[in-house]
Amino acid sequence: MIFKTFVIVVGLHHMRIGSEIRLEDEQEFGADAVRLDVKNLTNLVKHGEGQRLEFKMKVKFPEKIIRELVAFANSDGGHLFIGVGDNGAIEGLKYYEEEQFLLDRAIEKYCFPPFKFHAYPIELGNGRCVLVYQVFESLEKPHAIQLETNEHPTFYVRAEDRSVQASKEIRQILRRQNDPGVSFQYGDAERWLMEYLHQNATITLTDFATKADLPRWLAARKLILLVLSHVLQVDPDELGDRYYLPS
Repeated sequence: MIFKTFVIVVGLHHMRIGSEIRLEDEQEFGADAVRLDVKNLTNLVKHGEGQRLEFKMKVKFPEKIIRELVAFANSDGGHLFIGVGDNGAIEGLKYYEEEQFLLDRAIEKYCFPPFKFHAYPIELGNGRCVLVYQVFESLEKPHAIQLETNEHPTFYVRAEDRSVQASKEIRQILRRQNDPGVSFQYGDAERWLMEYLHQNATITLTDFATKADLPRWLAARKLILLVLSHVLQVDPDELGDRYYLPS
């Protein structure tokens, strides 16, 4: 039996974990850049870091901070606040231009393809400011980082309040999520998988390949097609992505 789907979700919303954090004005996370003010900043920081929020006190290592921006572009978009500590302390920056120069240079030098973002300061009223990077969910996924010290590019996505390296399977899902139509064959392996997931919360690629006695490449292909067809959802995890049935 062949099942087909013709609508592929824009953005890896199946990967989202945790509750959404919304501003008082929903438009703030919309397609167009809208500047936050101190009130918005304070309210968001109270929620702590999450799927679409990341705090950094300074741009000490721009090659590491760009992981957060790439992960936002590859996921649901988000805001990076520079001048805010992990504990939520809003200390601000005295010379935000230096921080922005370092980060902009790292984005241009190491990130590809380019992604859409909007950077601006929020004045705190004490001679200091918080530098904001609003990154928009991209339609040209996956985005990668290619450092001079690494032989191969690395890809990142958001998983709750962390930016994790994307597996080959997640990269395939990102690359194909806008395909006009996806088909998969419902055979013995798929039937076994559905029964397993009705009794167990999640399964990894390794477990699926082992338990269903499939070559790893074939198990991966089946899981990718099931996610693209909206039959399964996936949470990225560097220890092994977890696939599960929609609730």
